[in-house]
Amino acid sequence: MRLFTGIDLPAEVVRNLERLLDRLRPAARVRWSPPANLHITTRFIGEWPAERLPELEAALAALPGLLPGDGAIPIQVRKLGFFPNPRAPRVFWAGVEGSPGLAALAFETDRAVATLGLEPEGRPFSPHLTLARIKEPVDLQKLRETIAALPSLEFGDFAADRFHLYQSRLSPAGSVYTKLAEFPLAKR
Repeated sequence: MRLFTGIDLPAEVVRNLERLLDRLRPAARVRWSPPANLHITTRFIGEWPAERLPELEAALAALPGLLPGDGAIPIQVRKLGFFPNPRAPRVFWAGVEGSPGLAALAFETDRAVATLGLEPEGRPFSPHLTLARIKEPVDLQKLRETIAALPSLEFGDFAADRFHLYQSRLSPAGSVYTKLAEFPLAKR
């Protein structure tokens, strides 16, 4: 099973991003993410044996008690950019800004899965929403011009009160994500 943990977006934020994508799609021939697939990944787990799923779920269920604050994580979705850089982009993203709680969730998730035998995440946590993947060099000038003409780079704020364990299935049409478990962030 190919797994990851993440935070869902509320419908209003998804609608705002869908309007953004409708405006940007004609500007570049890249692989655009379906709005229904947008989420904030907190930890990519990768291949995981199905028989060890209960063990993973138990480790993730313990996380809320380790996080600072009352459990809800304030999140703002704003700004646009490219990974690894604008000159040779592979990913076009919307930025995600959260309180220290978002980084703490990623850190504690990483620690929890490390106790189960996964290697710790090697890169710093960089929360974002993948709006498109860029597989081959393509002219992005029209996309850059369209972005520059946008009236706002603010796409919504919300308080995340839960995170999920997802399964990712790869298909020729793109990834299909299935929620396997939900974990409230409120302390018990």
